[in-house]
Amino acid sequence: MKKSINLWAFPYPQEMTLMDCLRLAHDAGFDAVEINFDLESDVSIKASEQDLQQIGRQARDIGIEISGLCSFLFWPYSLTSNDPERRRLGREYAARMIDAAAALGTDNLLVVPGAVYIPWAPEPEPVPNDVCWERASEAIHSVLPRAKQVGVSLNMENIFANAFLMSPEEMNRFVDSFESDAVGIHFDTGNIMQFQFPEHWIRQCGRRIRNVHLKEYSKAAGTHFTLEAFRPLLDGTTNWPAVLEAFESIGYEGYLTFEYFHPFPHWPEALIYQTSDSLDRMLGRK
Repeated sequence: MKKSINLWAFPYPQEMTLMDCLRLAHDAGFDAVEINFDLESDVSIKASEQDLQQIGRQARDIGIEISGLCSFLFWPYSLTSNDPERRRLGREYAARMIDAAAALGTDNLLVVPGAVYIPWAPEPEPVPNDVCWERASEAIHSVLPRAKQVGVSLNMENIFANAFLMSPEEMNRFVDSFESDAVGIHFDTGNIMQFQFPEHWIRQCGRRIRNVHLKEYSKAAGTHFTLEAFRPLLDGTTNWPAVLEAFESIGYEGYLTFEYFHPFPHWPEALIYQTSDSLDRMLGRK
């Protein structure tokens, strides 16, 4: 298994450039960085294919891979929204993300397939579960040909607060319904910790898992929804020995990407080095 870290853990772009972040990750001992696609940054709808290809080359020149592409845009432009324009833009952006992933040189795109309800951006009416399934299926089918064409895997992420695909059985059934090697699972260990346990999901999802967010969660936060329940690695209640044993049991050999949304306000590089050190200890390298 390979060490990766999401760009959200860095003070980018406020204090560091993208290349600064990639160099720091390499210096800290990471194999890869997960890049985020948005509306404004270096990796965005404004970036040309040549721009993205250059970023991929620069990363590899530094000595670091791009473990995958993900995006917060799946929330404001949900693929299952009751608003047809939001759904249309969601599909458009998803297609752009597929091409961006290919240009960057990664074959992993994290996809949030839909939401019955989004706590931080609720719609006037929640989306019924069966409608959510139907819209999500239609959206993935619409972009799947392009993903196959450019060799990008559409990896469905398990989410903690969207009330959709809330069990491994549901997730497996959704992924299997496409009957395509270009659809898999991006498994997030922290996202279901509020009421469930990642080590249970891993064994049941098995080789459908193509990419991983190794995200720490503290059940000490209780059942109240808050991003503060996500903690620096090892500062939570995850049973990491059980989680890593589960990954080994399914033969997972891909990236383990630490995802965290709060860069340290002072000496932000400390979080990067601490996380790398924690991963080394978890993987038996120290």
